[in-house]
Amino acid sequence: MTDNDVEISAVQLYKRLLSYAKPYWRAFVAVVLAMIVYAGTETGVAMVMKPLMDQGFVERDPDIIQLIPLAIIGLFLVRGLADFFTTYGLGWIARNVIKTLREQMFNKLLVLPAPFYDHSTSGQLMSKLVYDVEQVASAATDAVLTIIRDSLTIIGLLIWMFYLSGFLSLLIFFTVPFIALLVYYVSIRFRRISKHIQNSMGDVSHVSGEIIEGHREVKTFGGQAYESKRFDRVNQGNRRQQMKKIATDAVSQPLTALIAAVGMALVIYIATLPQMLDKITVGDFISFITAMMMLLTPMKRLTKVNAKLQAGIAAAESIFKLLDERPEVDDGQRRLERAEGRIEYRDVSFSYNENKGRVLSHINFIAKPGQTIAFVGHSGSGKTTLVSLLARFYNVRDGQILIDDIDINELKLADLRRQISLVNQQVVLFNDSIANNIRYGLPGEISEQTIIDAAKSAHAWDFIQRLPEGLQTQVGENGVLLSGGQRQRLAIARALLRDSPILILDEATSALDTEAERHIQAALEHLMQQRTTLVIAHRLSTIEKADLIVVMHNGEIMETGTHSELLAKGSHYAELHRLQFQEQA
Repeated sequence: MTDNDVEISAVQLYKRLLSYAKPYWRAFVAVVLAMIVYAGTETGVAMVMKPLMDQGFVERDPDIIQLIPLAIIGLFLVRGLADFFTTYGLGWIARNVIKTLREQMFNKLLVLPAPFYDHSTSGQLMSKLVYDVEQVASAATDAVLTIIRDSLTIIGLLIWMFYLSGFLSLLIFFTVPFIALLVYYVSIRFRRISKHIQNSMGDVSHVSGEIIEGHREVKTFGGQAYESKRFDRVNQGNRRQQMKKIATDAVSQPLTALIAAVGMALVIYIATLPQMLDKITVGDFISFITAMMMLLTPMKRLTKVNAKLQAGIAAAESIFKLLDERPEVDDGQRRLERAEGRIEYRDVSFSYNENKGRVLSHINFIAKPGQTIAFVGHSGSGKTTLVSLLARFYNVRDGQILIDDIDINELKLADLRRQISLVNQQVVLFNDSIANNIRYGLPGEISEQTIIDAAKSAHAWDFIQRLPEGLQTQVGENGVLLSGGQRQRLAIARALLRDSPILILDEATSALDTEAERHIQAALEHLMQQRTTLVIAHRLSTIEKADLIVVMHNGEIMETGTHSELLAKGSHYAELHRLQFQEQA
């Protein structure tokens, strides 16, 4: 990529970012007017110097001497009001833009496909939502404020300087090409460093998130020293990138000031030559020097803002990359209010990555409405992948999956997933009340009694009513304030309340003790009579009553049958049963 490509890309990114401010153009026009007024007061300060010197100190005009202090107070009063409206107005626009960007990013995260999350870390995504967006906010406020207001101030001062002495003003322009060249090269470096900083912030967030979520494992296995070194590595990486940015900023500002000082020294030298002193008054000279000195501050801010501007552009690139990610494919046109529950897998094969081979190979089976189909096999045999395909978390390319003889690819995603309730082995609860976790995702009002009935059916009501706040008890992040068995029972209650015709149980009783499992199993058996159920089970004792047991190995179906039929065959299932019986014994 050439430097020119980078510059064009930066312009396109900033144009796209500014398009988010388009709805607030009226406020932006008011802000620009306030900036013009502010810039005018800056020039006004330099202009006041001329009558102050010529009429005040030289001619000692009493009217001018009385008027100048009032003029200075008036200038700074107007300047203060303009500054307030500028800062507040730009901040209001920027926060609205950030609100819109965050909403779009969050809504995009809700519809991105499972493979996207497989290749992204939560820390990196959180960094985009928090850090990158704030970098954009800085670019949208501080950068725009400085670029427009300080540019207007410089223009106003230069116009006044040309009015006083065109020849001396031309000398100032001698420094402009050198400053422009310096800013150009610094911009490229700032943007490159800003990308590295964003990546390093994602690493810091990722490692921190893992420690927070896995603090028990870290303490149990004595991993504090290892995690401390791992965090130190990413933290040092972030520090190094930040120091590169600071060093670039620290070098560019003095260089810019030095170049400007050379121009200023040249102007002062020429202005004090005898032939020049005859052409300008004391007021002209002092006013010119004042304006020239006042140029340094906005010029310094303009070079300094470059870091924020480039960081904002790099952050915008990161944000727009997320926003441009393709959402889940949802091109099905058929509607389905409530399925009968017939499920068929026709020669289904699947791989997450073609280079790593198939995870499932030629899967065929039929589940009739109301039947319970159990999947057993060693870890990694493809059981969870198989049921994940039913909800289209991943799309089937080879073969077909049908519900009520309709290809699931022809159904709208919302209609398809409304037919399915899922109880996963890794229970996900939200940092909310027990009641809201049980009725999660259901439209409309759900009565408290309905929630209680679902909790009772899942054998969760006993422990819920013993809690101080009952159904309104907060469960903590991911249900951390509850035991594993309690979390799993809430997940089962949620599935019961959803009342879908298809139920997926992915080792749903794995976290329950024997007594609790007995109660849950009774509730699930009652539930399964009216639903088509796909069960992934580790304990074979929980699936003895299944209508069909599918034994899997390395992504293939090895044998199918009922519990008694498979035991009689004396093959794979019988061996699994024998090994598990020995473990239990």
